[in-house]
Amino acid sequence: MDHCCGAGRVRGVMCFNCNSAIGKLGDDPDAVRRAAAYLEGTSWKPILLAPGVCRLPS
Repeated sequence: MDHCCGAGRVRGVMCFNCNSAIGKLGDDPDAVRRAAAYLEGTSWKPILLAPGVCRLPS
């Protein structure tokens, strides 16, 4: 059972692996989209702000 840790409400039922993945991505829809884009081969590139410091495109 998937739930929102912040609100404590149940969102739905999903398998353990999917529920864990969403939790590890911080329940962040943008992080899930970036992970899906990576898996689908959609190129996205971080924006280099300074050596070793990047910002992800919005």
